Amino acid sequence: RKLGLLLGVCFVLGMLITIAEPDLQVLADQVSAVMNGMVLIYAVGFGVGAFLVIAVLKIVFRKPLSTILMLFYMLLFALGLMLAVSGNLPLLPMSFDSGGVTTGPITVPFIMALGVGISSVLGDQRSKDNSFGLVALCSVGPVLAVLVLGIFASNDLTYAVPDYTVSSDILGSYLHTAGHTCKEVAIALGMIVVFFLVCQVLFLKLSFKRLKRIAVGVIITYIGLVLFLAGANIGFMPAANYLGQQMAAHDFRWIIVPIGMLIGYYIVKAEPAIQVLNHQVAYVTDGAISVKMMNRCMSIGVAISAGLAMLRVLTGLPIHYIILPGYAIALILSRFVPKIFVGIAFDSGGVASGPMTSTFLLPLSIGVCEAVGGNLMTDAFGVV
Repeated sequence: RKLGLLLGVCFVLGMLITIAEPDLQVLADQVSAVMNGMVLIYAVGFGVGAFLVIAVLKIVFRKPLSTILMLFYMLLFALGLMLAVSGNLPLLPMSFDSGGVTTGPITVPFIMALGVGISSVLGDQRSKDNSFGLVALCSVGPVLAVLVLGIFASNDLTYAVPDYTVSSDILGSYLHTAGHTCKEVAIALGMIVVFFLVCQVLFLKLSFKRLKRIAVGVIITYIGLVLFLAGANIGFMPAANYLGQQMAAHDFRWIIVPIGMLIGYYIVKAEPAIQVLNHQVAYVTDGAISVKMMNRCMSIGVAISAGLAMLRVLTGLPIHYIILPGYAIALILSRFVPKIFVGIAFDSGGVASGPMTSTFLLPLSIGVCEAVGGNLMTDAFGVV
C-alpha cells in the first residue's frame, strides 16, 4: 500500500545483502591492486540496490522483462564504448565479473523469495513467474556501476597478482585468516540484522517463534560464510592458481581449453545458487522442466563458456568479441520465447557465476595468464 516504503526497504536490503555476498568479497580482494576493494563493494551494492528497485517496479506495474533488459543492455554497451574512449577498456572484463559475483548464495535465495512475496501480496496470478528475472536485473546494476567508475578512473591502471602461496603453517594461517574473516562477516551480516530489527519494531511485528527461527538461520549463515571465505583464501584459490600455472607452463598448453570445459561442466553441480534456481524452476513448471534437465543444460553452457574463457587467456581475444554477439543473440531470442523463459534464462546466467566460479575459475585463469605472459586485466578477468 506504500510504494515508497517498499522501494526504500528494497534498495537498502539490496545494498546490504550484496555487501554480505561472499563472492563479491573474494573478487574485491583479488582486484584490490586495481581499485579500492571497499569502493568496488559499495559501488556494486548501490548498483544491486538500484536495480532491485527497478525489478520491483517491473512486478508492480507488470512490465515485460525482455524490453527492460534490452533497454539497459543498450545503455551498458554505450557506457562500454565510453570506457574504451576514456582509455580504460581493460576494466570492461572486471565490470562484467562484478555483475556475475553478486548473484551468489546470499543474494539469489533472498531476491527470488522477495519477488514471490511481493507478487503474492499484490494478488498477481503470475506470482510464481515473477520470482524469475529479478536476479537478471540485479546483475546489470553492478556492471553499470563499475563501468561508470572506470570512465572516471585514471588510465594508467596496473594489476598486481594476489599472494596465492600456501604457508607451511596451514593451521596457523587458517586461524589467522578465520579471525580476520570473522570480523568482516560480522560487520556485513550485522548491518542486515540491524536493519531487520528496525523493520521488526516499526512494521513487521513477527512472532517470537519466527524470530527464533530467523536467528538460528543467521547464526548458521555466519558460520558458513566464515568457513567458506577462510577456506577459499587459504587453500581453494591457491590450488586453482597453481593448477593453471602448471598446465600452461608446458608445450601442450592448449590442453587447458578442454580441461577448462571439463571443470566448467562439473562445477555446476557444486554451485548452491544453481540448485536453488533449478528447484524453483521445477516447482513453477510442475516438473515439466526438471532439475536434471536444468542441470544438464547449464553444465553444457558453463562448459562452453569456460572453454571460451581459457581460449581468451591463451590468445588474448578481446572480451567484447564474445560478450557483444552473445548478449545480442540472447536479447533477440528473448522476444520470441514464452515470457517465463526470459527470466529463467537470464537468471541462469547470473547463478552460474557463484562462489565456485569466482574462487576457482578466476584464480585458474590468472595462473594460466601468468604462465603464458598475457595481460592479466584484459585476458584473465572476464571469466566470471
